[in-house]
Amino acid sequence: MKKLIVSCLTVGVFLNANAQNYWKKNAGKTAKVILTNSKANEKMADKGTVKFEKLGQPKETDACIFVDPDFKYQKLIGIGGAITDASAETFYKMPKDKQKEIIEAYFGKNGLGYTVVRTNMNSCDFSSDSYTYVEDNDTTLKTFNIAHDEKYKIPMIKEAQKAIGKDFTFYFSPWSPPAWMKSNKSMLKGGRLENAFYQTWADYYIKFIKEYEKRGINIWGLTIQNEPMATQTWESCIYSAEEEGEFLKNNLGPTLWKNGYKDKKVMIWDHNRDLIYQRATTTLSDPETSKYASGIGYHWYETWNNKTQLFDNLSETQRAFPDKFLAFTEGCKEQFNMSGIYDVSLGELYGRNMLNDFNKGTALWTDWNVLLDETGGPNHVGNFCFAPIIADTKTGEVHYTYEYYYVGHVSKFIKPNARRIGSSSNRAALTSTTFMNENGQLVTVIMNDSGNDIETNLWIEGMAAKLSAPAHSIQTVIL
Repeated sequence: MKKLIVSCLTVGVFLNANAQNYWKKNAGKTAKVILTNSKANEKMADKGTVKFEKLGQPKETDACIFVDPDFKYQKLIGIGGAITDASAETFYKMPKDKQKEIIEAYFGKNGLGYTVVRTNMNSCDFSSDSYTYVEDNDTTLKTFNIAHDEKYKIPMIKEAQKAIGKDFTFYFSPWSPPAWMKSNKSMLKGGRLENAFYQTWADYYIKFIKEYEKRGINIWGLTIQNEPMATQTWESCIYSAEEEGEFLKNNLGPTLWKNGYKDKKVMIWDHNRDLIYQRATTTLSDPETSKYASGIGYHWYETWNNKTQLFDNLSETQRAFPDKFLAFTEGCKEQFNMSGIYDVSLGELYGRNMLNDFNKGTALWTDWNVLLDETGGPNHVGNFCFAPIIADTKTGEVHYTYEYYYVGHVSKFIKPNARRIGSSSNRAALTSTTFMNENGQLVTVIMNDSGNDIETNLWIEGMAAKLSAPAHSIQTVIL
């Protein structure tokens, strides 16, 4: 008799009553292996197939990745990245053939399989300047105009939309309301949304949605505020958990519903893992507030340069709110330098976060800028960062970092609506996750970020395939 399931992580855990039939259908079959191996300079190389053979009780000396198709957890909404002003401006500085290459590399049939796009409402740090869509003190929003976005950002978003097709999932985030709505009278350096402008600001979101949808860009969702606890040198706005909840309950939520946008997915928080549990339990404690929220967004910047990120905060939050999805909405490696773009540690940063995030219940995963230039910008406050693809606008060359390949080991093979499958590793150096696509295909991603080669087994219900996990490598096994 199969073991009982204890639901401890995510939405929709269920038991497949016929799980023992899995290997009746798949026994003796082979799995395809795709490998990125930094030592051998291999990037998503086809390594052929491995065969599953009987292996009963593994020994403690056997390195193993254990997978159990009985246990099915959250459904994947999608994986993608942000098309910011910086990304779009850089994109249109490149030659036409390179533009086509970049779109295909992310969103095309032969690319990474991105289906999710995030963008900024009003300017952010990755804009060439600060801007809004209205004139100063226009409380009626009669002057609302998104002409700024039509020059670069909207055309690039539409290119991505065309390449993605029906799975296109698009959401936006504000970094700051217009300066005249804020306590510090500046879009920069924090400040708070003045109470008198709560409704005006809620109406602003509606204007943005309507203008984008007029142009054929369907809005799937939005976050209330990017990083609401960060007083940045760039565009920022501070909300306590209570203030965010009040704005959602009394203004933004009702305004969305009144305008026929009840289907838009509203995500609270949109900041780091460190405070995610406190913010969720405080903001969503009122049922009248919670009814307007679909998800809880977060970033990784609390300890991004440390291998001990606060991943358990995600599972604790998911346990508390099983009806809300977890969404990784932004992450990147900061302090850009062109000489470091081929360092494998960039990829390992992404691999470590992605695999652990999914194992803790995350359903949506969105990288930050999809494209930046040779300076790590443009950026109007000097906050230069890495991106998976760096475009040298002086030479026309396109550089693919290890970030690109490590993300691709997940996004290229695990499709929207895939269900995460129960899995674990018995070696600290091996991090993995497993999903089952809608067609029944089982996809396991295994990363070895240690300096040692490891021989391991992918073990599934008494059957195992022998794998080599080279030092500083990532691989995808497709069954």
